Amino acid sequence: MLNYFRNISFWYVLGLGSWILVYLLRKNGIVIPFFNGYFTDLISIPMYCYTIDFLMNLIFKSKRDLELKEILFSATYISILFEIILPKISSIFIPDVWDVVCYFVGGLLYYFIRKYVVSEDSVRDKIGLINEKRER
Repeated sequence: MLNYFRNISFWYVLGLGSWILVYLLRKNGIVIPFFNGYFTDLISIPMYCYTIDFLMNLIFKSKRDLELKEILFSATYISILFEIILPKISSIFIPDVWDVVCYFVGGLLYYFIRKYVVSEDSVRDKIGLINEKRER
C-alpha cells in the first residue's frame, strides 16, 4: 500500500505545495494577484482529476485514464458549486467568470498532457501498477 503513495506525481505534490503557499501568504496578508486570483483555479481541476484518477487506480485497479467528458463534467461541477451555489450561501465565495475559464483551461491542459505528453505506461508506473507487474 505504501508503494502507491511513494509514486504520487511530482506535479501533484508541487500543486499541493503551491496551494499551501498561497494559503499561508493570504493568512499573512501577502497578496500576489495572479496566484491569489487565478493560479489556484487553473490547477484545481488537474489536482481534482489526478486525485480521482489516483484513487480509481488504487482502489479499483482501473487501467484507464479519465475521459475528456469526465474531466469536463468535473470542471462544470466545480464551476456550478464554487461560482453559483456557494456565493449564494456565503460571502466568502465571490463568483468570477474568469475562474470558470481557468477551471476549463486547467481541465483541458490536464487531459491533453495526460493523453499526448505523458505516456500511458509512465502514468501507470507512477501509481505503481507497472511496478506490481514487474515484482511478480
